[in-house]
Amino acid sequence: MYLLDKIHGHEDLVRLDDKQRSILCKEIREFLVASLSKTGGHLASNLGVVEISVALETVYNTATDRLVFDVGHQSYVHKLLTGRQTDFARLRQFGGIAGFPKPGESVTDAFVAGHSSSSVSIALGMARARTLTKQDYQVVALLGDGAATGGMIYEALNDAAVSGEPIVVVLNDNGMSIDWNVGGMATHLSSLRSKAEYISMKQRIKHAIAKFPGGQGLYHVIRNVKDWLKRVLLPTSIFENMGMEYLGPVDGHDLPRLISLLRSAKEMQKPVLVHVITQKGRGYLPAEEHPSKFHGVGKYDPATGEVQSKGTNTYSDGFGNEMLRLVSENPRVCAITAAMPGGTGLLKVKQQFPSRVFDVGIAEEHAMSMAGGLAKQGMIPVIALYSTFLQRSYDMILQDIAMLKLHVVIAVDRAGLVGEDGETHHGVFDVGFLRQAPNLRLLAPGSVRELQDMLSWAVNSYDGPVAIRYPRGGDGSFTGSAWDQGLTGVCRHREGKQVTLITYGPLLDNVLAAAEILHQTGIEATVLRLQCLAPLPVDEILNLMSENKHVVIVEEACTGSGIREALSWELQHRLPFCTVDGVDLGRRYATHGSILELYRHYGLDGEAISKFTLEVLQK
Repeated sequence: MYLLDKIHGHEDLVRLDDKQRSILCKEIREFLVASLSKTGGHLASNLGVVEISVALETVYNTATDRLVFDVGHQSYVHKLLTGRQTDFARLRQFGGIAGFPKPGESVTDAFVAGHSSSSVSIALGMARARTLTKQDYQVVALLGDGAATGGMIYEALNDAAVSGEPIVVVLNDNGMSIDWNVGGMATHLSSLRSKAEYISMKQRIKHAIAKFPGGQGLYHVIRNVKDWLKRVLLPTSIFENMGMEYLGPVDGHDLPRLISLLRSAKEMQKPVLVHVITQKGRGYLPAEEHPSKFHGVGKYDPATGEVQSKGTNTYSDGFGNEMLRLVSENPRVCAITAAMPGGTGLLKVKQQFPSRVFDVGIAEEHAMSMAGGLAKQGMIPVIALYSTFLQRSYDMILQDIAMLKLHVVIAVDRAGLVGEDGETHHGVFDVGFLRQAPNLRLLAPGSVRELQDMLSWAVNSYDGPVAIRYPRGGDGSFTGSAWDQGLTGVCRHREGKQVTLITYGPLLDNVLAAAEILHQTGIEATVLRLQCLAPLPVDEILNLMSENKHVVIVEEACTGSGIREALSWELQHRLPFCTVDGVDLGRRYATHGSILELYRHYGLDGEAISKFTLEVLQK
């Protein structure tokens, strides 16, 4: 890695010639394949943006210019080119560098980027700030991995086109989000033809005419005639119709051409969209052949691409298997996902019942409202979204689902801490905002089997809006099923007369461990696990508390985004002398790291819970 080791930023890159940059790209791919085989991470997407990243860092100085990523998991190459090579040994690990851009990590990280479709809005804000504060820097947004299927992009492009602000939007078109892109925009992008040579020729003509007296006026006349002829005779892209200058599409792995085109775009000093065609997983055969598999991958053998598998039955797998059964038994059941059929476990259903699985692209708001339309006309839609992506559809849940009491089932995947993806992906807010929706029942299974029971009940036996939240990964030690058709909503897993510990979801193991530690100190605890979080089963909780006056609520949520405040009010209203305390993540965004490390760090492991409980009892 004789070149990569010497690259620490823009100044090092501009000194390289085309041959050296080509060698650098090869070294970057070798580095990524070797390094991520040890740590895991987003491999395929970063292999696809090697040349784009080198070109951007060559044309722009990201220490001062603003490079805004749309889907930040494609920022690894950017991090390598801005001096963070040695940090990759602890990529996405607790205390190490993040897998997404993080301004606190480097001045070259312009903005946080964990979710899709916001980059153009952010970049336009930065461009307008530049104008208002009379500063001098360039602004470029890098879209990718299906961001163009998200509607927010078009709201921003529509505004950017008329803003007059010099801004460059690079559309990395690899035909995929995480799974293959779908929809009319994907079809439109694939049909556009290259015109990079035309743009290059136009620039040469402009510079040549400008040398003659009156050349500037002559150029404007020629341009107006040309634009009229193009509108009359040639099809245009949607971006040109918006008012953006459109360049491309261009081969995203032709580095010299990319650099030339980006320099042309930069010189135009107007809103420009550069359309780049890339291959996800480029340069590593296993990732080229299976880009979805290597999108976010664990440790693997770099020689063969074989992924180390724990062989666990995950909640997503259990959900997908139960959905397959439900869809096969009832023709009214259908599924909706937002560019994540693989991640949410719906691939088998999609393969066997393609007409009843709707992948809408990165468009969660549309997905939720469409579910409302399906339900209103007699279908039973099950919409599967990650917890943090569900956040975008909050208004639609309130207005288009809960208000009409529609029979929509929301499967909330990746609820709670998710581990290495960190702040932007931890599902620690959904309990708070879903509980606010009137008429919506919120369930929290404690095992894969219980998830399947709840899903079957929500589809076949209930007739209103239901959300079922479940974590990433598989079962803890509790693998049974105690779901009794929603009649109680709470289970007692241990009985004691001095304190009641209340939790839900995967934290049961930690709370039971805490109860055992308390037992060893002479404190006997009742352990209750809530299956229903909205409405709260207060009467059932009171019946199972064994007359305890001390309650500790343990939850994997940020303070104010769980059940603690609501349950505390209910319990103290019924039992005036009851004391209610709680352990949660606090009012902060949780960092990245393994789940066990995060439990220890935020005081949610058995030892910390027992210590907190003892302190409460000693007050």
